[in-house]
Amino acid sequence: MSGKIETGSIITGKVTGIQPYGAFVALDGNTQGLVHISEITHGYVKDINDHLKVGDEIKVKVLSVDEGAGKIGLSIKATEEAPIQQAARPKKPRKRQAAAAIIQEGDGQQGFNTLKEKLQEWIDQSQREEIKK
Repeated sequence: MSGKIETGSIITGKVTGIQPYGAFVALDGNTQGLVHISEITHGYVKDINDHLKVGDEIKVKVLSVDEGAGKIGLSIKATEEAPIQQAARPKKPRKRQAAAAIIQEGDGQQGFNTLKEKLQEWIDQSQREEIKK
């Protein structure tokens, strides 16, 4: 591994391989690093192939250097300015749907009616119970 690669430096490299978890980047003739899928770009990346292909020359920032393990962690998104987040669009109000109430029918079977249909019956029933008291 080359001793001149330092954490925090920005280097131009060439994509040499793509895996589902990241892209391998050659930094010089002897040194290669990995750009993890989470470091490809700002936002969600479902498929790295939508963003990179083997042979692409890219600018990367060195995130970590592990001389013992021979691993270099790289980031493409660290070389780019984060996009300005737009204010969330106000959501359209949803139409309210009437809730369903379970009712007992004459022969013991249960059925469903909307609350709107059942409301007057409940009001009448409540008034009858108040009179009984």
